[in-house]
Order: sequence, then C-alpha cells, then structure tokens
Amino acid sequence: MEILSKPEFIIFACMLAGVALIHKHPMTVSLVGLAALVIYKLAFTDFDIISHTEHEWEVLVNLFGLLIGFTILAQHFEDSEVPHFLPNYLPDDWKGGFMLLVIVFILSSFLDNIAAAMIGATISISVFKRKVHIGYLAAIVAASNAGGAGSVVGDTTTTMMWISGVEASDIVYAYVGSAVSFCFFAVIASRQQHQFNPIVKEVHDDIQIDWGRLLLVSAILVLTIITNILYDFPAIGVWVAILIGSFFKKTNWKAALKSIPGSIFLSALVLSASMMPVEHLPDASWASCFGLGFISAVFDNIPLTKLALTQGGYDWSFLAYAVGFGGSMIWFGSSAGVALSNIYPEAKSVGSWIKNGWHVILAYIIGFMVMLAIVKWDPIALTKKQSSATDQKH
Repeated sequence: MEILSKPEFIIFACMLAGVALIHKHPMTVSLVGLAALVIYKLAFTDFDIISHTEHEWEVLVNLFGLLIGFTILAQHFEDSEVPHFLPNYLPDDWKGGFMLLVIVFILSSFLDNIAAAMIGATISISVFKRKVHIGYLAAIVAASNAGGAGSVVGDTTTTMMWISGVEASDIVYAYVGSAVSFCFFAVIASRQQHQFNPIVKEVHDDIQIDWGRLLLVSAILVLTIITNILYDFPAIGVWVAILIGSFFKKTNWKAALKSIPGSIFLSALVLSASMMPVEHLPDASWASCFGLGFISAVFDNIPLTKLALTQGGYDWSFLAYAVGFGGSMIWFGSSAGVALSNIYPEAKSVGSWIKNGWHVILAYIIGFMVMLAIVKWDPIALTKKQSSATDQKH
C-alpha cells in the first residue's frame, strides 16, 4: 500500500475522480491531469520525457488511429444499409438483443474489440432507434471484451502475450470464463433493453444494400487483422483501407472529427498510466490476478500486461480474462468503451454505468470463479513456455 501514497498515484487518482465527477468534459480533465503529472515528474524526479515518449509512441499512435478509424468504419457500415434490415431478422423480444450481443462476441474473437463494439453500437442505432439502455451499452462493451479475451487476435493484451511467447492454446481457456460471464450479463442486459425500448421492426422495401461500401468495411477489417499479425500495428491496415476506399466511396470525415476528443481522452489516460511508478505487480496468484481485473477498469491494461509478462508466474488464460474483460466494468476501462461513448455520449457517466451495468461486474466475478473450478490455476507449465520463448529470443 506504500506505493499508492506516492504523488504520481495521488495525481492519477484525482484525474480518475475528475473524470467520474465531471463526465461531460473527460478530455479536458484528462489533459489537465496529464499536464500535472508531467510537471511533477519533471520537477521532482529524474523522469526523461523524451525517452518515455519514444517508448510509448507506438501504443499511443496505434490506439488513436484505431479509435478514429473504427469510427469511420462504423459510419460506412451504417451507410451500407445493412443495419436497417436486421430488425426484421432478429427475434422481436429480448432474445433479439441477446442475439445482437452474440454477434458482437463472435466478431471480437477475430477482430479487434474496438471494431466489434463499434459494429454492435452501429447496429443498435438502427434496431433500437438509438434509444439504448445504459446497461445494454455496457453489455455491448463487455461482449466485445469477452469475445476477444481468449483469442490472440481479439485483444491488444492477448496479442502482446502471443508475441512474447505464450502459446495461443494457453490463452484460449479464457473463453471458459468469458462464455459463463457472457451468458449471465447478456440475458439481463437484453431484458433491460427490451423493457426500456424493444426492437423496432419496419418494412424497408425501398432500401438496397450498398455492396461497395460493405466491401470497403470488409477490406478495413481484413487489413486490420493482417497488419496486426504481421506488424503488431493494426492501425496501419485500417487507414490504408480507409484512404484507398475514400477514392471510391464518400467518407464521412465529420464523424471522425467528432471522435477526436474521446480518442485524445483515452490516449492521455494511457500515457498517464504508463508514468506510474510500478516496478512490479504483487506476487502472481489467482487472488492477485483476480484483483487485476478490477484494477484494469481504471488503469490501462496494456502496462499491466507488460508488467505481468516481465514478472511471470501467471496462468495466462486467467490473466487474459482478467485484464481483457475487467475493463468493461467502467466506460473508460477499455478502448471499446471509449469508442462506444463517441456514439453514445450518455455512456460517459461512471455512476450510471455501474448502476445500470451492475451485471457486468457480477459476471466478471462469476466467470473468474467458474474458471478456478473448471480450468484450475496452473501457472507452472505456462511459465516454462514463456521462459523458454524469452530465452530463445535472447
């Protein structure tokens, strides 16, 4: 607990409190907090801002590019008219909302969770006529994070583990917890949404699917996956596809401009988190891993994952579930949540998110405990593989 009394953590805590209390101006709060943190680090520590920026720029540029790029992707998907047909094919009771969450979960298993969340949010605009319950918005984010938790291409943290030498087959067990948690929160959230505003079915005989725009959406997603696997930089693929596609299909650049404040906010939050004086995490155990899930809701999961990989001793499937799904508990706890809030600004309220999305928090706990009972905490074999992979690299 001594480390939490350090000035950096106090400043960071004040920033998070400011975001929660002044939720209509998160970008301003985060930039003020970042400035205060940088001033303190430069004035009272031996902090080298240039060296630190050189170390973090790739993560920040990648994150910023994905958030804005996937906003454009979501706009192309909406303009393709596909979302307008879905109400007629989804069940018209709470099971329709449940099936939409299933789609988001599946998409996130092979797409970045930001893209899956944005597609889910775009579809919800049409099927619910933009009147979406906060609890259901939390469920869209949770479904995207749960779907990517067991896939090495579904989340930045799992990709980091994969690149560091953790076998994909060792991470896939995270789906045990994800599946259980999904079944819990998805049913409750779908019922919340049905009571709040059911699926609206309308006949659209005069609407035709824009196949060219749908092809562009597919190209963006494919290039995202390819550049993520080959270069660990999916934003490159997103923007190459967007820029080439802009010559063939009109691009709504205004939508991208509207997403810039949210992207700056999360980037400032991630950069601030990277400046925290955390040299190591608590000793690896299922209990400490369980706690990381709650920490990831307010503390960026990328540096947490980096520290865990360096420290070793974890069961990587548990860690993937904890840091991947845990961020769903608060709207800014994951990049998917921030991206979704660009479309639904009403989601930018910590109090409302927790009050209406309580089922996501409980789902995390249930999923983790089921993993303990079925998968069992077993870090030894996984750590040996990690150590072997690290040794080979050196």
